[in-house]
Amino acid sequence: MYQLLYTTFSLTLLGALINRTHFLTTLLCIEGMVLTLFILMTTIITNTNMTTITSMPIILITLGACEASTGLALLVTTSNTHTNDHMKNLKLLKC
Repeated sequence: MYQLLYTTFSLTLLGALINRTHFLTTLLCIEGMVLTLFILMTTIITNTNMTTITSMPIILITLGACEASTGLALLVTTSNTHTNDHMKNLKLLKC
């Protein structure tokens, strides 16, 4: 089970690093990483009976939801100003 979760996290990280043409696919890869970390943390807590950190998965999924809403707001703003979501159009030094 842990091997599968580590592989899933690695594949979503690789997808975020390689597939950087569209902003939406990058956001989906990051969301996949957060969900994999949530499942991994939940299974570790369940299998080891660690009662001191039982609130950590709830905090992680809350931060994941905040990350998703912020990312979607940035996606909507970017698509309204640049008319697409290509990452090559997003430059920090562009006035």
